[in-house]
Amino acid sequence: MHSTTIAVDLAKSVFEVAVSPRPGKVSARRRLSRGQFSRFLAEQAPATVVMEACGTAHYWGREAGARGHRVVLLPPHAVRPYVLRNKTDGADAKGLLEALRNDDVRAVPVKSVDQHVLAGLHRLRSAWMATRTARLNTLRGLLRELGFAIPVGARQVVPHVIALVSDADSGLPTALRAVLSETTREIRELEARVHEVECSLERMARESEALARLRTIPGVGLLTATALVAFVGDVQRFSSGRHFASYLGLTPRESSSGLRRRLGAISKRGDPYLRMLLIHGARAVLWHAKKRTVDNDRLRHWALDRERVRGHNKAAVALANKLARIVWAVWRNQRAFEVAAPTTKE
Repeated sequence: MHSTTIAVDLAKSVFEVAVSPRPGKVSARRRLSRGQFSRFLAEQAPATVVMEACGTAHYWGREAGARGHRVVLLPPHAVRPYVLRNKTDGADAKGLLEALRNDDVRAVPVKSVDQHVLAGLHRLRSAWMATRTARLNTLRGLLRELGFAIPVGARQVVPHVIALVSDADSGLPTALRAVLSETTREIRELEARVHEVECSLERMARESEALARLRTIPGVGLLTATALVAFVGDVQRFSSGRHFASYLGLTPRESSSGLRRRLGAISKRGDPYLRMLLIHGARAVLWHAKKRTVDNDRLRHWALDRERVRGHNKAAVALANKLARIVWAVWRNQRAFEVAAPTTKE
């Protein structure tokens, strides 16, 4: 069973399929449309279907899995070295077959529909937040050139612009008033959309025990917890907290040779969105730990010690690494985070 391997180079409309009965040998090649490819999967005996983890790969992975096939999704950057000479659809399919034979190339788990729903909400929220930030920066820049300075803070922009537009004696050029008013309305609409997405995430989080446990960890709130479930999926595939932190790019990049071991800055591999959320969460923990003069737990004491020795930014990244390991332990062991009292030095 699954002795045959089917490599699929995905595309928007035409898919390149290579069938391999044994390693290193391609017995058949086909170019199929979307409809033809769906029928092809249904007609084939159970096989190993290998694809790059790119657009629509998870959908087709679910479709192939429902038809009894074993699905393997490979990272595109790991497949590229196996494409020899010119890049063509046929060469990409052959490269997939060769990359599958390398045990060091880790497969990407097929995401469920629920994971895609969570991921979709996060992607839309991020896009709207980026648009909102761009509009706010545009307003600040335009008004600064006209001599109007707006105080620091994103929440300060819209009220100040509305006040300038409403005040007939503010000195704001008449030609800009309608445009600035429309821009503030657009920003308010974007904020309403973001709030609606966050409400949807909150409703989904209330129905999941795993999300509730993750949110007991300092620095892990609604966005971080739901993003972890959406983009990581099954935490059981990581054998340790260090492996999980490495997957997120929060462990040092190594460049060693002979007897000399060199550790540099963090590798920044993995999903940058998850890494950003964890680092921002770590910054929030540090900020609150400095505000609290008493009742800091062991984690916060450790973070403050790191900050005194290494500075704020390095301490925040180090704390994000530790939070990732805590996330792994809480998620894998299905236990809520337990606050530990600081150790006393005699």
